[in-house]
Order: sequence, then structure tokens, then C-alpha cells
Amino acid sequence: MRARTNGWWSGLCGVVIFSGSLPATRLAVGGFEPLFLTSARAVIAALLGAALLRALRQSRPGRGDLASLAVVALGVVVGFPLLTALALQRVTSAHSVVFIGLLPLATAIFGVLRGGERPKPVFWLFSGLGSLCVAGFALFQAGDGSLDGDLLMVLAIMLCGLGYAEGATLSRRLGGWQVISWALVLALPVMAALALATLPAAWSGVDGAAWAGLAYVSVFSMLIGFVFWYRGLALGGIAGVGQLQLLQPFFGLALAGLLLGEPVAWTMIAATGVVVLCVAGAKRFA
Repeated sequence: MRARTNGWWSGLCGVVIFSGSLPATRLAVGGFEPLFLTSARAVIAALLGAALLRALRQSRPGRGDLASLAVVALGVVVGFPLLTALALQRVTSAHSVVFIGLLPLATAIFGVLRGGERPKPVFWLFSGLGSLCVAGFALFQAGDGSLDGDLLMVLAIMLCGLGYAEGATLSRRLGGWQVISWALVLALPVMAALALATLPAAWSGVDGAAWAGLAYVSVFSMLIGFVFWYRGLALGGIAGVGQLQLLQPFFGLALAGLLLGEPVAWTMIAATGVVVLCVAGAKRFA
């Protein structure tokens, strides 16, 4: 019982850390181009992950695990960070965080595709309702919305869901935090080359807020958050602790309002609430 309780607290810490990712990315894209931001955060996290793997003397993954690690890297190291950075040049973090409410659902759907699970028909009812809610919000939200930004967020969620589902399967063999660390190391050569190719022409225009955003997404969003998150899943159970991710949109909206001073309209809160309820129902019958 104590281990399960510790798992819930650890998972909650992970969700809170991830909730700061979009507001921090919003700050970072004010001073860095999306390609450099994506590659730089991956390089920093990969160096930290490699040091952690070496310090704890972790065994190298087998050759058969490399393809799965590449999928994880594509989803959570490259795809989600890059697409959200591009989206946040077009929409506010408060607007984009509503889409995060679909992330548990996307993870579950890819779990069905990758793991061969067969959820009950009610699952697809809740899935459809949640998707319609987000589509309606994206189409009718005025002011801070952008069709390009919304499409980028949808693609980001799809890739992240794929990376989470693949990583969850792989973590049964390698361990949770080891999966993200090895995925970062695998992507390091490409991301380092990209970082060098997209270095800013001048650093004088980068303010402290952008540096703080880069530091947060590199250290916390890209690595530390996964340490807490996967530890929570291991101790408390994937199905139970995974429900905590439904709280992420609420935390993200609160942070966007408190730290960035962005307006959080009641329609955003309502849409997020409906999406969370739909995802909770879908997960209940998965």
C-alpha cells in the first residue's frame, strides 16, 4: 500500500512538471527558433541522461530494442517538442493546453494499435465525443486560435501518444527512465548536428525568459519529468497512475495564466473539462 501511495505522489509530480512544458516552450520560442529549441533541449537532456546511465551502470539495450527506441525518440524527443514549438508561434499556451487533454486518449489508441488490446464499444463513444469537443473548440474559438497552430497541436499529440505507448511497452524490459534516456542518447548525433546548424546568429537578442524556458524544457520536461512519471507508473500501476495525466490541462491553464499573464477564457476551461470527462470515460472502458 505504501509503495502504491508513493507511486501516486511520484506520478503527480511528473504531471505537474509536464504541465509547465507548454508555458515554458512559449517563453523559449520568444528568443529561439523552433528547430534550434527542439534540438538544443534534446542535446542537453541527452547529455544528462547519458551521465545518469553511466553513473548507474545501466546495461545497453539489445539490438532488437533499437527500432522501438527510435519510435520513442521520434514521438517525444523530436516530434512533440518541434510541433508544439511551431504551434506556439501561432497560438497561446493557454489555447494549446486544451489539446493536451487528448493525450491520454491518444496514448490509449496507440496502445490498442501497438498492443492488440480490444476496448469496449463505449470506449469509442467517449473517444468520439472528446474529439468532437476539441474540434469544435478549435473551429469556433476566436482571437487566439489558428488553424495551422491547431493542426500542429493535433499532430504533436498523435506523435506523443505513439511515443508514450511505445515507451510504456519497452519500459517493461528496460525500465521507465532508462527508456527516455536511451531514446535521447540514440537521437543525440542527429540533434547535435541540427543544433549546430541552427545556432542563432546573435545571442544578444535572447532575453532571460527565453533562457529560462529552454532550461525548463531541457532539464525538467525532457528528463526529470519522465523519471517521476515512469517511477509512478511502476509503483502505482499504469492504469491507475495514468489517470493523473488527465489533470495536466488544468495545471497547464493555471500556469499559463499565472506565469505568462495569458487570458484563460471560460470556454477554454469548459472545453478542457469536457475533454477530461470524455477521456476518463474512454479510459474506464478501455
